[in-house]
Amino acid sequence: MIISIVVAVADNGVIGRDGGLPWRISSDLKTFRRLTMGKPLIMGRRTFQSLKKPLDGRDNIVVTGNTDYQPQGAITANDFAAALTIAQACAKERGVGEIAVVGGTAVFAAALPVADRIYKTEVHGNPAGDATFPAVDWSQWQEVSREALPRGPSDDYAATLVVLYRRRA
Repeated sequence: MIISIVVAVADNGVIGRDGGLPWRISSDLKTFRRLTMGKPLIMGRRTFQSLKKPLDGRDNIVVTGNTDYQPQGAITANDFAAALTIAQACAKERGVGEIAVVGGTAVFAAALPVADRIYKTEVHGNPAGDATFPAVDWSQWQEVSREALPRGPSDDYAATLVVLYRRRA
C-alpha cells in the first residue's frame, strides 16, 4: 500500500492560515482532486473543518483526540496509526493501492516517517500563514517529475507540481 502526502507549500514553508489556504490557485485544487479521487484521505480535525463538507468520492478519515467529535460523512480515529489502519481497510475495500495524507502540520509530521511518495505543489510566493510543513530531510527523497501548473487569471501565485519518491537503500 502506497502512502502519499499531498501538500501545497509556499516558498516560505507556509501551508495554511486561519484554518484555510492562504492562497487561491484553481489549478492546484483541480490537481488535488485528480490525485485524491477514489482514495482514502487522512487529515486532522482542523483540516476537515476547513473543507466545510466531506470530500466526495473519497473516504474522509479525521484524526482527532476528541472522542465526542463525530462529523457526518467522515470516519474518526484517535491517532495517526489508527487512521492508517482504517485507511488501509478502506483502500482494500475500494480496490485502490494508495492512501493520501492531506494535512495539517501534525498529521504530515506523523506521516513523513512512513510515506512512500510526496505530491508537493510548490507555491511560488511567500504568503503570511500560521501553519507550516514540517522539516524534511530531502536527501531521503528523489524527484521523479516536475510540472508547471497552468496559472489562471484569478490565481494568487504560480505553482509547480513536484512528485517525489522515498529513496530506498
